[in-house]
Amino acid sequence: MATETKGQQVIREWLATSGRQPFRFQEEAWEQILKGQSGVVNAPTGCGKTFSVFLGSLIDFINRHPDNYKTRGKNGLQLLWITPLRALAKDIGRAMDEVITGLGMDWKVGIRNGDTSTADRARQKRQMPEVLIITPESLHLMLAQPGYPAVLSTLRLVAVDEWHELLGSKRGVMIELALSRITGQREKDLSENKPALQVWGISATIGNMEEAAEVLLSCMKTSGFMVRANISKKVKIDSVLPDEIEKYPWAGHLGIKLVDKVIPIIMKSTTTLIFINTRGMSEMWYQSLLTAAPELAGAIALHHGSVDRELREWVEENLHTGRLKAVVCTASLDLGVDFRPVETVIQVGSPKGVARFLQRAGRSGHQPDAVSQIYFLPTHSLELVEAAALKEAISEQFIESRQPMTLCFDVLIQFCCTLAISEGFIANELFDEIRSTFCFRDITEDEWREVLHYITEGGEALLQYDEYKKVEVIDGVYRITKRRVAMRHRLHIGTIVSDAMLKVKFMSGGFIGVIEEYFISRLEPGDVFTLAGRNLELVMIKDMTVVVKKSTAKKSIVPSWNGGRMPLSANLGKKLREKFNEAFIQARPKQSGPGKRTVQDPVDKGRDIELEVLRPLFDLQETLSHVPKANELLVEQIETRDGYHLFVYPFEGRLVHEAMAAILAYRISRITPITFSFAMNDYGFELLSDQPIPVDDTNVYELFSPENLLLDIQRSVNSTEMAKRKFRDVAVIGGLIFQGMPGEQKKARHLQSSASLLFKVFAEYDPDNLLLRQSYQEVFDQQMEEARLRDMLLRIQQSDIIITFPHRLTPFCFPIKVDSMREDLSSEKLADRVQRMQAQLARD
Repeated sequence: MATETKGQQVIREWLATSGRQPFRFQEEAWEQILKGQSGVVNAPTGCGKTFSVFLGSLIDFINRHPDNYKTRGKNGLQLLWITPLRALAKDIGRAMDEVITGLGMDWKVGIRNGDTSTADRARQKRQMPEVLIITPESLHLMLAQPGYPAVLSTLRLVAVDEWHELLGSKRGVMIELALSRITGQREKDLSENKPALQVWGISATIGNMEEAAEVLLSCMKTSGFMVRANISKKVKIDSVLPDEIEKYPWAGHLGIKLVDKVIPIIMKSTTTLIFINTRGMSEMWYQSLLTAAPELAGAIALHHGSVDRELREWVEENLHTGRLKAVVCTASLDLGVDFRPVETVIQVGSPKGVARFLQRAGRSGHQPDAVSQIYFLPTHSLELVEAAALKEAISEQFIESRQPMTLCFDVLIQFCCTLAISEGFIANELFDEIRSTFCFRDITEDEWREVLHYITEGGEALLQYDEYKKVEVIDGVYRITKRRVAMRHRLHIGTIVSDAMLKVKFMSGGFIGVIEEYFISRLEPGDVFTLAGRNLELVMIKDMTVVVKKSTAKKSIVPSWNGGRMPLSANLGKKLREKFNEAFIQARPKQSGPGKRTVQDPVDKGRDIELEVLRPLFDLQETLSHVPKANELLVEQIETRDGYHLFVYPFEGRLVHEAMAAILAYRISRITPITFSFAMNDYGFELLSDQPIPVDDTNVYELFSPENLLLDIQRSVNSTEMAKRKFRDVAVIGGLIFQGMPGEQKKARHLQSSASLLFKVFAEYDPDNLLLRQSYQEVFDQQMEEARLRDMLLRIQQSDIIITFPHRLTPFCFPIKVDSMREDLSSEKLADRVQRMQAQLARD
C-alpha cells in the first residue's frame, strides 16, 4: 500500500477518536480524488457515500496546505455539492460542519436554495464559503449572476449527490448543461494555471450504473472511475397480512383497515417512517393513526411537499433527535436524509418499483452494519404478490435502470437565456460545450441555429412579436439587456412545472401549507378539507391565498393532487409475472374427471408466505378462469348486464395498458364497427362494449402484433391532445409562457389556453418547430412508454395466449372493474356498491 499522505493521516486519526475507521471504498475514492480523477461512488444507502467524496476533498486541501490547513481561511469556493432536495441540504451541511469543527479547520459551509435568505445570499456574495450545497435550480441562478466565472475560479471539485435520482429527468439535464459550462470555462482557464476540475457522482445502485457515469462525466471527456462499495446491506422485508383474504379485491380500501396492525409495529420501534404513495392518502393515514391510538398525539407527525416549510423542518429536526415515534410521509423523505433513530419503515401500497422500495427501506438502519427493516402493507390483497416479487428482485439485485433524456430543447433554450443574462455567450463556443453533454451530443448544427433563431427572433412563427425577441447579439456575444426580461427569466429558472399552488393560512395568521388551485377551486366557503393533519374550513380565497379557520367537523374532504399515480416498473412487472407462475403451481387445477386430484401438494416449505395466504383467491381464479404462467397472456371474455367485457393481463403498468387498450380497440374496430369504454390498472385493462367483441384464437396474435405500432398509436390515441398538454410544460420551461410574478401566478386554465394557442400556431405555421417535436416525442417516450409497449408485444408473440369465457367476474378482473366505476361514484357510494357486488358474486 502506498505511503499515506498528511491529509489521509489527519482524517484517519479524526475517525479513530470516535472509534471508526474508513471503509475500503471510501479509501479508494480518496485515492482517486488525490490522483485528479473524476468518477462515481456507488454504495447502498446508509454506508457513508457522502464521506467518500467530502473527506476526499478535505484530504486534498490538507495535502496542499499541510502546515496551515487549520488556520487557512477565506479560500474561495473549493467544493460545490449539488443535491436534488432542499431537505437534504441542512442534513448534509450539519454533517460537514461536525467534521470541519472536529478537525479544527476554518472552512465554512453555505447552503443556496429557494429557502436561503437574502442576507445569507449577500454574505455568500461578499465571501464565498469553501463548501456550497446547492440545488440544480440555484446552480443555474448562480450562472445567471454577472461575475460567476470569478466565483467558480477556485473550485476544485463538483459533487452530484443522489445522481441516480436526477438521471432521467430534466433536472439531470440542467446539471449536464451546468457542468459543460463550468468545465468549458475551466479549460480556458488552465492556461492561467487554474486547477483542473473534478466531478464526482454519488449514487445508490441502479440497473445501468455505467451509463449513469457516462452521462454525468460526458463533458469531462473521460470515462471516469467507478468506486463500488462491496457492502451487502441487509434488508428484512415482512408483509402485514390481513386476517381474511378477500377473494374479490379492489384497490385502496384495505390499507386503512389494517391500521390496528400498524400500531404495534410503531410501539415496538424507536421511530417509524410510514411511506404513503400520495399526499391525499397520507392525510387520511395520519388521521386514522391518531383515531386508533390517541396516545400518539404529539409523537406522530405528517411530512409531504405541501406542508409548510417551517413545519417540515420541525418534523425533520425532531426525527433527528428521536422525539417523534412515527412520521407519515410521501416521497418527500425518500432521499439521503440520515435519521439515525429510524428503526423501521412501513410501505403502504405498492412502491411500483424495486429501486424505490430499496431506497425507502434504507431510511431505516441508516448505518452500514444495521439491518434495514421494512414492512409491506397491501392496499388490496393482490398486492401481496408484489411483496413476494420485491423480495425476490432485491435478493437478485434486479434493479431498474434510469434512461437518460436526450435533446431536451426546452431546457437548452432556458439555459441559453440564463447565460445571456450574466456574462453572455459566444455561439460557437457554447455549441461545442453543449455537444460535450450526453443529452445534446447528437444535436445538429441546423437545430442549434434554430435554437439561436428562437431566442433572438422568436422562431419562424413568432417573428412579429417583440416579447419573444429576448436575446440580442452585441459584438458577437449573445446577451439579454432588458431588465424586465432578465427578471422574469430568473423567477422561472427550473424544470419542475406543476399546477398553480395556493398558500393556505389561518384567518388569525400562520401558514399551514399549500394546495393545488384545481382542487380548491371546486370547494365552496364553509366546506371542510384536510391539510397537514388538520381539518380546515374554507373561509375565502384572496390574493392567491386560501384563508381558513379550524374546524371540529368529523368529516372532511381529503385533497387530491395531480400526478399521484405511478406506473409499475418493467422490472417489478417481470417479477410479478414470475410470481403468478409460482401461484399457478399452487392453484387448484380444474376438475378433469373422476379420480383426479383437485388440490396440488405444497412444493416446498420455502414458498412465499404471501402466495400461501392468497391460495383461496388463486384457487377461485383458476376455477373460474385461469392463473397465467410467466409465458402466457390471459384474456377473459365476460358478459354481464353492463355489456361485453374483454379483460387482458400483461402486467406492464397502467401507462402501457392505457395505450394498448386504445390500440386494441382501434384494431378491433377495423374488423367490425364497434365502440368501447376503457379501464386499466397496473395488472391489466378492460374493453367494454354493448355488443360481442370479436377476439378469438383466429385473430388474437394479429391483434397483439408489433407491426405498424407507431402508426396505430397515432391513429388510436389522441396523441395531438396529449402533446398539447405536454406542450404546456415544454413551453413554460422554454420561456414561451410566463407563469406570473410571485403571488400572482396565472390560473392553470389560463396557462393551458395560452399553450393551446401557441401549439395551434406552431402546428399551422411552423410544423417542424423544435418544441413541438419535443412534445410529441415526450408523449411517446414517457406517457405511452412506446419502447416498453413494443417489448411487451414482442414478448406476447412468443407467449401462449389463453382465452377464457368465465360466467362471472373473476378475482383478477374485479379490481379493474371497480376502478372503472371510481369517476362516477363518491368514495362512500363506491364502497357500498363494491360490497353489494362482492356479496352477489359470493352467492353465484
